[in-house]
Amino acid sequence: MDKAIKIFLKINITVILAVVLFSCENPISVINEMANDDTLSCIMADSVVFYRSDSGLIQMELRTPRMVRFENEDEIMEFPLGFNMVMFDKNKQKITEFSADYGKSYGRIGLIEAIGNVKVENTDNQQTMYSDKLYWYQKEKMIHTRSHVRIISPDKEIEGDSLVAKEDFSEYTMYSGSALLDVEDE
Repeated sequence: MDKAIKIFLKINITVILAVVLFSCENPISVINEMANDDTLSCIMADSVVFYRSDSGLIQMELRTPRMVRFENEDEIMEFPLGFNMVMFDKNKQKITEFSADYGKSYGRIGLIEAIGNVKVENTDNQQTMYSDKLYWYQKEKMIHTRSHVRIISPDKEIEGDSLVAKEDFSEYTMYSGSALLDVEDE
């Protein structure tokens, strides 16, 4: 009787081991997909300095403590810890500086969304714009916000609750605004 129990246990242990070892098999297509680099959902980098140039001339410099690039057809880059972007003219002179606490770039459609302490400073026009949220449509070269906005220049300060502007502030429309202007006495 003792010998029958030992044989029974050996058979059961062998069957259980066989089931465990051979039941964990993945098809080769699943293994190849897991090893493929194209399955990465995002790439994250810290202390990023990014330059965009044309014909060897730097047009833009972007600095961010953290950038997350999502691998999808929309070409989305996120700046969860904020960003600072400087744009240059052909003579390497700074023309615009753009910063915010958070940013998201939609590369395929050419849109940058900036949130929190948004600041756009144009050195040509000597104007600085402040807002809580801003959309920059790069292809159309337009800026849009439906948040409180303030523009300060040497001779005036304008505030409103929304704005549509050319990216260089050469033309803009502000809604529900007020202004403080320097007026010369005659």
